[in-house]
Amino acid sequence: MTTMQDDGPHQAGGDGVRPLRIVLADDERMVRTALRAILGAEADMEVVGEAATGAEAVPVIRELRPDVVLMDVRMPEIDGIRATEQVLAGMDRPPRIIVVTTFENDAYVYDALRAGASGFLLKRSGAEDLVQAVRLVARSDSLLFPAAVRRLAAHHAGQRAAQDTVRALRARLSEREQAVLRLMTAGMTNAEIADRLGVGPATVKTHVAGVLAKLGVRDRTQAVIAAYECGFVRPG
Repeated sequence: MTTMQDDGPHQAGGDGVRPLRIVLADDERMVRTALRAILGAEADMEVVGEAATGAEAVPVIRELRPDVVLMDVRMPEIDGIRATEQVLAGMDRPPRIIVVTTFENDAYVYDALRAGASGFLLKRSGAEDLVQAVRLVARSDSLLFPAAVRRLAAHHAGQRAAQDTVRALRARLSEREQAVLRLMTAGMTNAEIADRLGVGPATVKTHVAGVLAKLGVRDRTQAVIAAYECGFVRPG
């Protein structure tokens, strides 16, 4: 386990912006080393800690309070799913979690997203995709790899017991919120939704917040999963 204490605000490139604080959790040292080298080369990112197991990751994350965590989905002691659950349950302002996996269409990945992870990344992804994924998840105004998330939800949602019904979901959401949810599941950003609906970005942000609150989820990824699992959005 490797950690670096936070000594206060960090500056990036002299522009006064604090770099994104990142924790790496993976049982393979070479993977952590490669991730650290890629992310550490970015002026707006700083790797502040590492963990080799899920059991190590949880206290490291709670202590260092990073902005983003890259979490291997399969680790010894506690896997990435349980670690994600424990982190999200034990922090008032938890980080965004990206689960890292070898196989895209993996039930473990789907379970991690259901547990609250904000997205997933394939281990074979290139450096550019990795850096973009971290920035996108930290910004949280669009889905990470939306087509892949939709495929994963479409494949696994039908195999799970529905948590709600379409009728109940529609009763909770206004017509505009339903429209926003459909566009969210299509992978649109707030700006794209605003353009499609002919409203301002601030209005869309308000509607997105309302959708998340009414569905009882923390971000867009869980909203998409909920929409598929209750049948509000159907595969195909």
